[in-house]
Formats: sequence, C-alpha cells, structure tokens
Amino acid sequence: FQNVGRNERIIDADQTFSPELRHWRDVFWLAIFIIHLIVLGVLLAIFGLNRFKTADRLNIDRYTEGFWENNNGLTETYWPKYAVAGGVGTGLGCIWLLLLGSRANQMMKVSVHILTTYLAVISVLCFWCEQFFWGVAFATGAALQFLYVIAVIDRLPFTMLVLQKAVKLVWSLPEVTRVAYAFMAVMLLWMGIWSFGAAGVVASSRGDLGRWWLLVVLSVSLFWTGAVLCNTVHVIVSGLVFLVLLHGGRNASSMPPNSLMKSLRYAVTTSFGSICYGSLFTAAIRTLRGFRSKIGNNECLLCCVDFLFQLVETLVRFFNKYAYVQIAVYGKGFNRSARDAWELFQSTGVEALVAYDCSGAVLLMGTILGGLITGTCAGVWTWITWRDRVIMVGSTAMLMGMVLVGLAMVVVESAVTSIYICYAEDPSLIRRWDPQFFNQMSETLHQRLQHRSARAREVLTQNQLDSHMQDTFHL
Repeated sequence: FQNVGRNERIIDADQTFSPELRHWRDVFWLAIFIIHLIVLGVLLAIFGLNRFKTADRLNIDRYTEGFWENNNGLTETYWPKYAVAGGVGTGLGCIWLLLLGSRANQMMKVSVHILTTYLAVISVLCFWCEQFFWGVAFATGAALQFLYVIAVIDRLPFTMLVLQKAVKLVWSLPEVTRVAYAFMAVMLLWMGIWSFGAAGVVASSRGDLGRWWLLVVLSVSLFWTGAVLCNTVHVIVSGLVFLVLLHGGRNASSMPPNSLMKSLRYAVTTSFGSICYGSLFTAAIRTLRGFRSKIGNNECLLCCVDFLFQLVETLVRFFNKYAYVQIAVYGKGFNRSARDAWELFQSTGVEALVAYDCSGAVLLMGTILGGLITGTCAGVWTWITWRDRVIMVGSTAMLMGMVLVGLAMVVVESAVTSIYICYAEDPSLIRRWDPQFFNQMSETLHQRLQHRSARAREVLTQNQLDSHMQDTFHL
C-alpha cells in the first residue's frame, strides 16, 4: 500500500469547527436563494388562490388570453393528490430511516434490482393509457438501468461493503436521523405551499404548453430547494461523522461538546451560502457523469460523447459532493472546498477508489424508486378522476417523492463521503475505527491503481504501434 505513492496527511484537530475560521461564504448565492423563495412563494400563493373554490378569483385570466386556454378547474381538485404524494414520500422516507440499522442493506439491494422492473411496468401502463412519449421514456430508462447494473455488477460487492460500513457508522449516531426527520418536516411544509400553487397551475388551463413550461419552472425551483435541504443535512451529518472518526468515537474525551448543534448552526448560517451555490450544480453534474457510465463499453457512443463529458469531468472537479465535508469541517467556500477535495483525491490516488465505488448510484436508485412509487400513487388517483391530467400530476408528485426520500438517503451518503475524505487525509483514522475495513479498502485501492497503470501501458503501447504503422505506410 505504501508503495503506490500514498502520502498520509495528519489533520489538525484544532482547526475543525474552529470559530475563527467561520466566515460567511458565498453570500451572493444565499441572497439569490432567499429572494427566489420569497418571489416563488408569492407566485405560488397567487396561482393557488386564483383557482381556490372560485375560478379566476383574482381576475388574472384576462392577462393570459391568447396564449393560455383558461377553464373552470379548481385548485382543490388536484391539491389532495399532492397531499397523497407528500404523505407517501414522507412515509417512505421515515420507513427508510426506521429500517436503517436492521434492513438498510437489503433495501439497497432491492432498489438496485427492482428499479428496472418498476420502470418497465410504468412504461407498459403509459402505453396502455396511450401516453406513447412517456411510455418510450420509461422503457428507455428501464433499458439504461438494466445495462448499467450489468456494467457495474463486479463493482457492487465493494459498493455494498462501503454502504454497510456507512450504515454502521450512522446507526451509532441516532441524532443524525432526528436531523433528517426535522428537515423532512421543513420540506413537507414548503411542499404544502408549493403543491397549492402547482395545483392551481394544473387547474388553470387545458392542453396548453404554457402550463407545462410553468410547471417545469416550479419543478426546477422545488429541485433546487430540495437539494439545498439535502445538502444542509449532508453538511451537518458529514461534519459530525468526520469528528467521530477523527477523535476515535463519539464518547472520546477529546470530542468537542455539542458537536451536532455546532454543525447545525454553521450549516444554516455561515456555510449556507456555499450550500445554496453548490446545490445548483452538483446534482446535474452527477447525473451527467452517471449517464456516461451507463454507456459502458460501446466505443462508438463513447467517441460521440467523449468531448462533452470531458467538459463534464472538468466541471466535476469544481462541483462534487465531497466538497460539503470540507465545508462542514473547515468552513471553506464551495469552490475552494471542491478544489481541495479533488486535489486531495488526485494526490493520494483515492480518486481511483472513489471512481470505482457506486454507492452514490445505488442510493440514487433508491431515491428514484421512492419517487416512482410516490408518483404512481398520486397518478393512479388522478387517472380515476381526471385522466387528462395524470402525467402532469404524476410527474410532479414523483419529484416530491424523490426529494423527501432523498432527505432520508443523504445521511448514508454523508457517511460515505466522510469515510473517503478521512481515508485520503489520514488512513490511520479508518484503521483505528475498523481495521478489517481499512485492509479491504487498501487492497481494493492497490488493485485499482495497478489496473490503471496496466491500462495506461496498453494505451501507450497501442499509440506507439499505431505511430509505427503510420510511418511504415508513408515509407
């Protein structure tokens, strides 16, 4: 292990959660997020109230004539469907947290294997309802999911090992689940307002693209808000997990007092701007990076999209989930945290281990499955009463479910990221916590670095051979 150029870094425990290093970061993005919430809250109230109990209560339909087909739909017609979505999403998230210690591994395995089947079933239902576009979309998703699982099947044992250890770590800190419950309650309150406005939009017109575009804008806003809350939990949990690993346990005498409250306070004050900034980009970049991995070994497709994803890989250097650990522990701004985390992985070789691990994808599968179940429940009820609105309500309800389930999943992802950061900073922290797991990580890292070296030699040899053949041809 020491022969692969691994440099151990000793962490200064006095710098963690140091008040002197806690300055307000990325304040501009904090202001943008708050202004966005205020403006959106006003718009949601207007959209919902305009159709609540009386059609066009606020008399704003006159401003939409010519590009908006107005009818007599009411907000309360669709709002209960979103209430079901919120209830189902919250229930699934709570079940996940309750079963975190005893059945988490089984749940993650089920998520990996059942998602393909669920996507295929929804595709069939869409074709049956004559929604051909969505039927093709879900069928394509099922095919890509199946191909992805086949492509990474050899990586799943190590991934499940990392997730198992992360769950073990989180289970020893029951307070982090309480944090997740609290943020789920906050998100549910915001979803009550959001769904009120969304129900008003759904009721406002019939067969109009303007309604769809407006729902897309509202969905992007909900996605950003959900990502901010998820990443706030990420910062809180990863900060606490990092300290537990650093000090050798939560009951260690050197453990700072009130660590959870300090992490919470910093996350919602000085570091909140960095969270808002990073939340705009990290999810989209990770989604694009995940799509590249689904291509597998298809050289033709890889050549076609390689240039685009080279750009994506560059962006990953600046927008990665490991930045939040640096934000939590050291109070850095997002850009510096992302750069430092990436350089740390590059300089120590741990980037090869991170690239091999699929824990983020497995947790994302669970989140998507939770969203699909939520969207299905709301969609079935809508299909019974208003068949022409089923896709609209079902798709937005699915997003609500994904956000709520994601808030539960993020506690495990936070532990995973903290484990990798600690392993890169100082491997002895992991060795002290779990010697057997440390040996397994070290062995896997050594294998991945050897694999990369072999691939590099193959590419170099092939390039030299191609160059020699070209020279011979010209002669």
